[in-house]
Amino acid sequence: MSFPVSGAAGEALGVLSRFRVEFYDCLYARADALFELTDAALCTDGPVKTLVELSLTAEHRRGHGAMYAGLDRGRLEPARLRRSLAGLPLPRAADGRIVLAVDVSHWLRPDAPTSDDRLFCHVYGRGDRSSGPFIPRWPYSFVAALETGRTSWVALLDAVRLGPADDATAVTAAQLREVLDRLRGAGHWKPGDPEILITMDAGYGVAHLSYVLADLPVVLAGRLRSDRVMLRDAGPARSGPKGGRPRRHGCVLTFAKPDSRMILATCCGQPPHRWSRGARRWLACEVSWSATLSEGARWRTISSGVMDAMGSRRSR
Repeated sequence: MSFPVSGAAGEALGVLSRFRVEFYDCLYARADALFELTDAALCTDGPVKTLVELSLTAEHRRGHGAMYAGLDRGRLEPARLRRSLAGLPLPRAADGRIVLAVDVSHWLRPDAPTSDDRLFCHVYGRGDRSSGPFIPRWPYSFVAALETGRTSWVALLDAVRLGPADDATAVTAAQLREVLDRLRGAGHWKPGDPEILITMDAGYGVAHLSYVLADLPVVLAGRLRSDRVMLRDAGPARSGPKGGRPRRHGCVLTFAKPDSRMILATCCGQPPHRWSRGARRWLACEVSWSATLSEGARWRTISSGVMDAMGSRRSR
């Protein structure tokens, strides 16, 4: 683990040293073997392909037998480690706001048939390039604090493995609530500070999360899929000279068609309860949570998600 040396070098090394002590205290069985194995995994050059290679690094001073014994009989206290991670210095945006990101990352396990609770995911780039084969894997839901600027460094705060019967949105809601409680307990957020910004990809139900986390000081920004279609309100009921059925929908907003983006000024300028019936039906199918349609307090989340999806199309 490393920290940017923004101030004195001694201060950054002091933070790193304190975290190493706290991490060692989280290991209550085979602590020495697990601690050296962690150092070896972080300091080795290149990707780790076999465990035996880790036992040959300079940071791992024990034999390979101790390494296997540590993995088999070692124990770690996850709650204590999560509190230690929340107590570390967090990166902030220019206005002092904490920016968190949630996502699901897959640990591929094709050669572990005895591992339980494996799921399948599409993996591109293996075998035939024209198709994405299904690979057994373990999905993990991550929460990390984002750095500012163009950098890939993040401060990881939590990780939870998803099971076959778990709902990713429900697990994320509980995970975010626990992370925010730990951040407030560590003094990173106090009443009067800017709301915490949480960003997520298109696989999450942003409106559902807004409803579940309505009591927390957060602002959600989610991306909508680029193949979505939304319908504008048809306006006042009217019919032509020959009569007939009034129109049910207005203009169409197709994310994949740049010509339909003019509807953004109308759709994003109104809360969801003012949207057309077709747009609300699409939103109900998207989040499977009809109660959120009457929640006008969080309509900005939906609007930012639409604009983010349109911006991602322009950047391609």
